[in-house]
Order: sequence, then C-alpha cells, then structure tokens
Amino acid sequence: MRIISGILKGRLISFLKNSNTRPLKDSVRENIFNIILHSNIIKTKIKNSNILDLYSGVGSFGIECISRGANKVVFIEQDKEAANILIDNINKLSINDKALIHISKIEKFLNRNIDEKFHLFFLDPPFLDFEFIKILQLIKKKKNFKKDHLVIIHRERKSKDKFENLLEIIEIKEYGRSKIIFGELT
Repeated sequence: MRIISGILKGRLISFLKNSNTRPLKDSVRENIFNIILHSNIIKTKIKNSNILDLYSGVGSFGIECISRGANKVVFIEQDKEAANILIDNINKLSINDKALIHISKIEKFLNRNIDEKFHLFFLDPPFLDFEFIKILQLIKKKKNFKKDHLVIIHRERKSKDKFENLLEIIEIKEYGRSKIIFGELT
C-alpha cells in the first residue's frame, strides 16, 4: 500500500489483511481525494484541517491526509493488531506530531468530554456493521463538527443505509464492491 500524493508521496505503509479488517484500495482512496480536491460542491479541504479517522485500521486514509497537509488526524481503532501496525506506520513515517491514536471503541472515545471540532470525518466500518449510524448520531448530538465539514463513509455497494434527518448526501460514488458516500451532518 502506498501514499498517493503530498510530502510522503510514494512511501509504503504496512497493512493487515484478516477477517476483521480490509484495506481501502489505493485506487478508491485516490478517487476520494480527487473528488475532495476538484469538486465544486464540497467546501472542505484537507490542508490545515482536523480529521477524525474512525475505524482507521492501519491508517491509510488519515496518513494520506497528513501527507496532503492536514493539521492533525485523530485515529480511532479498536482492533489491537491493526492499531499496532498503525502505530508502526506513524513512527516509520515520522508524523507523530500530526497523529493522535486511540485504541478503543469509537463510542468510548466520543463519550468523553471532547470539545474538539473536526473538519472531516472518515468512517470505514466493516461492511456488515450498521452501528456506525449511532456513531454519526453521537457526533451530531455532541456537535463535534465545524460548520463547513465533510463526512465520508465507505460502505459495501449494495448496502441500504438510512441517513434521514442525519446526513445530507452530497454525492455517492461506486467503485467495484465499494460505495463512497459524501455528506454533511444536518
């Protein structure tokens, strides 16, 4: 797995492939960043932003954000094996000053009294996990988002998620088995 663009362009990151995690393909990740960069309807930009990378796995999305100029990325991963690889990736790339890693359940992290507001949220839950809707509801309730924020969700193409009164969909893109949903919390 490689970093596509920015100051870390071309550098490799380690990944884990097991039944609990699945890496975001380089081509899908590249398309996500192209949409953010070139879309006329997406206001949020990566540079100088604070990002919450939920279900972060080995960190490919958040690390790409750091490479492209993000101010800070908070990684949340509960799988210890994936989190250890994430820590190794952050150390190997010497980006510790831009990364905060929490090895815990997302709800536990969000239920702490955090006042921080984020520009961008990336959610990549397991395809069979529908609890991520509760995560979005919690973020909305706690108002942990900036005015011009962006939520990006990676789902299985055939998933039938319900976002009424929660997320205003900006755009949906499909790549093979993946569906990428871009939206804003309402």
